[in-house]
Amino acid sequence: MFYIQEWIIAFIISMLTALLVTPIIKKLAFYLKAVDKPDNHRKNHEGIKASLGGLAIFIGAVAGFLYLQPEHPQMSAIIIGAVIMLLTGFVDDIFELKPYYKLFGQITAAIVVVSSGLIIEKLTVPFLGTVYLDGWAYVITILWIVGASNAINLIDGLDGLAAGVSAIGLSSILVMAIMDYRIVVAYLCIVLVGSCIGFLYHNFYPAKIFMGDTGALFLGYAIAIVSMMGLFKNVALFSFIIPIIVIAIPIFDTTLAIIRRIINQQSIATADKQHIHYQLMKMGYSHKTTVLIIYAFSAFFGLLAITFNSSTMQASIITLVIAVIAMQVIAELSGMILQGKQPILGSMRRVFGMHKTNQIK
Repeated sequence: MFYIQEWIIAFIISMLTALLVTPIIKKLAFYLKAVDKPDNHRKNHEGIKASLGGLAIFIGAVAGFLYLQPEHPQMSAIIIGAVIMLLTGFVDDIFELKPYYKLFGQITAAIVVVSSGLIIEKLTVPFLGTVYLDGWAYVITILWIVGASNAINLIDGLDGLAAGVSAIGLSSILVMAIMDYRIVVAYLCIVLVGSCIGFLYHNFYPAKIFMGDTGALFLGYAIAIVSMMGLFKNVALFSFIIPIIVIAIPIFDTTLAIIRRIINQQSIATADKQHIHYQLMKMGYSHKTTVLIIYAFSAFFGLLAITFNSSTMQASIITLVIAVIAMQVIAELSGMILQGKQPILGSMRRVFGMHKTNQIK
């Protein structure tokens, strides 16, 4: 049974805690010299900005968590993994860790979770039915946790972008958790969404503080975990695609970044300004408009995931096709593929132009 009043109270506690704690974290960040300086390579902000904002998100989520006190067999391991992921980002924001040290921290957090027994045991594959992963379950689970954490980290390039996209993705999982009566997943989502929104007050453009790796790694980890607790446990057809659709934009952006860097013979950890958000800004969209565009696409994919979660096979296939087309539209809109060509957008413009012409006639 769901207790709406408890949800609202937990949401408000998380949101207000993050809102009120963020200015304190900002002072702490400057004291520890955990700051983000502008450069011409990949950062667009002006002036020195405090980092470590993710610590406020974490504290906000903890406040709501302590109020709800959800119980789960692997909750201790989930909390330990979250702390390891948070500390990895925290130390990186202060000392700028080398990539393999960060990866070590991420893998360690994932191993803690896997060791507790929380793993992706099976996937439902079209036309094959349920496929049990056996020994590969551990590898795939670790890859999912590390991959989701880095996906959110890589998209954290504009004010309010990662926090907003994470809040939208978590809200989608929240809706699906309600539909599937997964109370613990719903509780975790509600406190995470609340803390993200409270932090966004300080982080939306123009940002007063950044979440840093402290927040990006923690939120990516959180999304991976609640997905495993809810969406991957669902044995409905295509269930393995749902978590990917929820954070489609970060995953898509990360995949393109890896391919791009391999082609250019660069380390996959190399920073650049060719991510989706930067490409949209190059096309003339303002900072705020770019963020809102990605919010809109994230919400669209969230709705697709919700539809996907309760669809028939035919509806699932249609939803998947729509998702693929939507990713192509984003790629064309940002000029990231096909040397700037826009076959789908061009076709849409021609259809719209014909429709408009017919109306005039």
